[in-house]
Amino acid sequence: MKFAFILMGDEFDAEKDRAAVHGGEIQVAAVPNLAEGCRVAKELCDSGVNCIELCGAFGPDGAKAVIQATDGKIPVGYVTHLPEQNALYAKVFGE
Repeated sequence: MKFAFILMGDEFDAEKDRAAVHGGEIQVAAVPNLAEGCRVAKELCDSGVNCIELCGAFGPDGAKAVIQATDGKIPVGYVTHLPEQNALYAKVFGE
């Protein structure tokens, strides 16, 4: 199985900020925005990735956009955290 994780943040370059682990079975990509996230997700899906996990910055609407971009062919999830850690997340990432 091939798995991918996509991070999103303004400082990332979708073409340069990539890594592969375990002989390419695990792909990591970083993108600057949702449009690039959708493009990269489609590319990963088309290249044989079987599952994509998104960083929490995508949120539920971003996850839905990626599902649509991959034509619903593979499972797509996104990272969340427990509510009791909201203050810690706000401290690290801001409001």
